Amino acid sequence: MPNTTFPPAALRRRRAVIGAALAGFALAGIGIAAHATRDEPAAAPQAAVVDTAEVIHRSITEQHAFSGRLEAVDRVELRPQVAGLLTQVHFKDGAVVRKGEVLFTIDPRPFAAEVARAEAQLTASESRVAYTTSDLARSERLIADNAVSRRDLEEKQNGARDAAANLQAARAALRIALLNLEYTTIKAPIDGRMSRAEVTVGNLVSPGSGPALTTLVSSDRIYAAFDVDEQTYLRSISLARDGGARLPVKLGLADGEGHPFSGHIHSVDNRLDTRSGTIRVRAVFSNPDGQLLPGLYARIQLGSAAPREALLIDDRAVGTDQAKRFVLVVGEGNRTAYREVQLGKLQDGLRIVEEGLKPGERIVVNGLQRVRPGDPVTPHPVAMEGSAPLATAGAVAEPRAQKTRI
Repeated sequence: MPNTTFPPAALRRRRAVIGAALAGFALAGIGIAAHATRDEPAAAPQAAVVDTAEVIHRSITEQHAFSGRLEAVDRVELRPQVAGLLTQVHFKDGAVVRKGEVLFTIDPRPFAAEVARAEAQLTASESRVAYTTSDLARSERLIADNAVSRRDLEEKQNGARDAAANLQAARAALRIALLNLEYTTIKAPIDGRMSRAEVTVGNLVSPGSGPALTTLVSSDRIYAAFDVDEQTYLRSISLARDGGARLPVKLGLADGEGHPFSGHIHSVDNRLDTRSGTIRVRAVFSNPDGQLLPGLYARIQLGSAAPREALLIDDRAVGTDQAKRFVLVVGEGNRTAYREVQLGKLQDGLRIVEEGLKPGERIVVNGLQRVRPGDPVTPHPVAMEGSAPLATAGAVAEPRAQKTRI
């Protein structure tokens, strides 16, 4: 074989061509590998484990919440009916009194003297009546024998009538004097709790526009006054009144939880306030221990006229999408679906769903932040908050624990 010797320049060009060819083969191999990688199917996302619960469907008596104020059933301003000097105050401020108990005493002496004068006038009138009656009877006997004139007889008749009228006036004056004497003792007209005495002993009091001596409010029963919106009135109160039913009402105070006092609707105003769109309602409650005082803030819970069917879910299952409310429904293949819902009031810790769900549907109640609509999930059945625990929840949880141990 002949010995071929390449010049240095040719040798360098030959080596450059061989290097470029090898680089091209390497790039082609990388492209083929990348294409093969792109053709491989992507791994399916792992299904998130979420708590799911079935929508509760049951009959409910819907409760409506309102706020109001307590009012006394009876409130009396005690004022004097006669003028005089106040001599005694018989109660302590804030005391509970019974009907008929003496509260104030006005000096009775002037009125007792007036009674004595009226009694004397009555006695004189009775004597005058007795005399004129006897004189008239004698004249009537003599007129038959023409022993007296007709004029004398008529004078006797007129005197007898005048004496009878004066007797009636004397009796009326005595009754007025006795009433005024009775008014000097001011008594409680009702059972209730006293306010403070606004006028103290030694002051002159008189009927008229002056200040009241004190106020007295009943304490065995009390009103709660509150304003009801038009829809609640039409759906509950009006229907109950037409059907003769008594709506249950519960009452709670500002410092407590729940509604421990039970009562019923007592009265409804005769017109709707067009400015606020509400109507004033009064409920009455028993108050045997006097715990409820007029003016206290009242939390009112008003029941509906009749039970109705409703769907209930936990508030944790509800998501917010701008102004919308939605839930994630777990459908076929355990995939989630977006569902807009219209919500109502709370009922026994659960939220009423007015529109958007059907009985028996499953929704995600815990884990909304981990899934999106259309994602596959691994449902973990639990009880809807506020309902009875599911017996299957433990059975489902156990295989998950075994899988973790594996």
